[in-house]
Parts: sequence; C-alpha cells; structure tokens
Amino acid sequence: MSFNSLGLAPALLNALNAEGYSEPTPIQREVIPAVIGKKDVLGIAKTGSGKTAGYVLPILHNLQAATVSSYREPTVLVLVPTRELADQVQQVFQTFIPFLTGRVTCLAVSGGVSINPQMQAVGKADIVVATPGRLLELVEKNAVRLSSIGTLVLDEADKMLNLGFKEEVDRILTLLPLKRQNLLFSATLGDDLSRVQQVVLRNPQVIKIAAEVDEIDLIHQLAYLVSEEKKGPLLRYLIKHGDLKQVLVFASSTIKADGIVNKLLKNKIHAASVHSKLSQQTRRDTLRQFKAGELRVLVATDLLARGIDIEFLPCVINYELPRSPKDYVHRIGRTGRAENPGDAISLISPEEMDHFKVIQKKMGKRVKILSGDQLDLQGY
Repeated sequence: MSFNSLGLAPALLNALNAEGYSEPTPIQREVIPAVIGKKDVLGIAKTGSGKTAGYVLPILHNLQAATVSSYREPTVLVLVPTRELADQVQQVFQTFIPFLTGRVTCLAVSGGVSINPQMQAVGKADIVVATPGRLLELVEKNAVRLSSIGTLVLDEADKMLNLGFKEEVDRILTLLPLKRQNLLFSATLGDDLSRVQQVVLRNPQVIKIAAEVDEIDLIHQLAYLVSEEKKGPLLRYLIKHGDLKQVLVFASSTIKADGIVNKLLKNKIHAASVHSKLSQQTRRDTLRQFKAGELRVLVATDLLARGIDIEFLPCVINYELPRSPKDYVHRIGRTGRAENPGDAISLISPEEMDHFKVIQKKMGKRVKILSGDQLDLQGY
C-alpha cells in the first residue's frame, strides 16, 4: 500500500516523496483515513511506530481543506507530557507545513523557558503543541483561548496519566468546545486510560497495532547479576570493552543520572545527562549531539527519554530496573527498530532479582543472566 491510496492532498504526497517516505506504517495506514474522515480515534502502538506522522498528516490535510476563519485562534491542540516530546511533535508538523498551499502555523509551548515569547505567539498559531501546565498558565494570562479547538490530540496519554497530569487535562477539557474531533494515542491501554477514553472519545475507531513477536526478537537481551557498588565499574567495562559508540543508559532519578555521568567523564567516556534541572537549551543541545552521534553515552530517566527518537540506536543499558514491566519493554524498544538488531543490557542487583523475574514473566521471554561479580573490573 502507498500513501496515494490514503486520501491525502497532493501537496502532502509531494512532501512525503520529498522527505523520502516510501510507504505508510501499519498505524499510519489506519489512522490517516480515519482522521481525514473526522472520526475520533484511539490508537495503541509502540513508540517508533510512526504514529506522530500518522496524525500530523491528516490534521494538515483537514486544515488546508477548511475555510480560514476571519479571526486567529488555535484550531488544533496537541497535549504531550514533556518539553522534549513537544519539540519533537512540532518538528514533524514543521517538516510538512512548508509544502502546503495555505498559511498554517504551529507553535510548541512548554515550561522551563520564558513565557513572554509564547504569550505573544500562541494566540495566532493554528496548531498548538503543549504541556498541560504551561498551556493553563497561558490561558490564565489571557494569552490564548481554546474555544475554537476543532481537533484535540492526547499523545503519550498513558504517560501523561502516570505522571499525574489528569487534573490539568480535566481542566483543559472544560475549556474546549464540546463538538470536536478527539485523537488519543498511547503505547499501552491500562485502566486509567480506559476511563479517560470513555470520557473523551465519542464512538472512536480503535486502532491497535500489536508489536510483532519478531520485533522484540531483534533485541538481544542480556543481564548481569552484580552487587550495587559494582554497577558503575561494570557499566564502564561494558562501554570500553565492547567499544560501544552510542549508548542510552536509563537511571531512576536525576541525582543518579548525574552521578553516573560524573564517573563516566572521570574515566574519559564522553557522556551527558538530560533532566528537568537543566535549561531547555542545554537539553536540546544534548539530545541533538546524541542523535548526531557526537555524544557517546546519554543517561536519562524514563520521563526525559520520551523525546529521544533514534531509528538505529544500537544499545540500551538499564542501570536500574523501572518499576513497571511495561516501562521495561518501552525502554528496550528504543533499540531493535526498523528491522535492525540492537542490544539491551540490564544491570541487576540481588535485591532486584525478584522484580526482574516478574518483568520476564510479563514480557513472555527469558533473559540470559551472567555473573557480573566474576568479571575483572579492576581499573574501571
């Protein structure tokens, strides 16, 4: 199947061709016609499945076909959990907007940067990609009205609910017109998400793209049982001994992430962390360097990793296990994409073994466990 059969405007087909998109992914094949048809959509698909372009393209198609209002207010609202994801979604919109025949503008608004430029621009944007807290600040300052929103997107809805955004999202929903198109996307469908979709969506088309078994089989999983104090030397051993070039390391907290980075730098391994205490520009620069291969190791928490989307990431290392088995699958799913194999390595302390057994059971796959304490880590 080609994009030509999905009903997109010629301008967007030209854009896809120019950007090197050859054929739609499974989620795009189903989402694009549904959104063009103005249906509500519940889309369940893993990160990296192409869902962002899946809703961006038909939204732009519908905007171009719509009659332009005599006043300027946002008509599309995309809510996301993090600044990084807001930037990422805006970049996808900006990839295709220049190909449109009419004037369409997209703005990302999030905390961590000055609110003043956002206040001046947000009311005139057609599409607003926002984190909930900053959007409510802008509403309270009368910088933007949401009374003309015709399409609402909740992206990474599962994470938004887990991170405690539900109250803010509920407040935003009361500010929107009752008659609107609702698009809700998530990597998983939990109980919280089920309740939200019952409130937000109206007779939705449910599109669930299950991860193929062979996709996780592309990921070579390996674990090392190691005492907590030897995790740092083992991590440095794996990077140096394996000559790993582009490594994403997951840590449980910003303090832990910074500590890991400091030890890596002392051992002459080029590394950096991304977390909420850094400026937005620093975070953007760090992510850019890592994506470009200029940074050998990036240490991130689960939240900050939402904005990391690299097609051929070779290696993921869990310095600590996540609390949720679903988050474990999401973490290792950052590698082994697009039919390219990847490595996922977990450093497991004895205290984490019972939890790792639960993760393996939920995943339906056993992971080979080696003894890290038997390795010669002297000098690492």
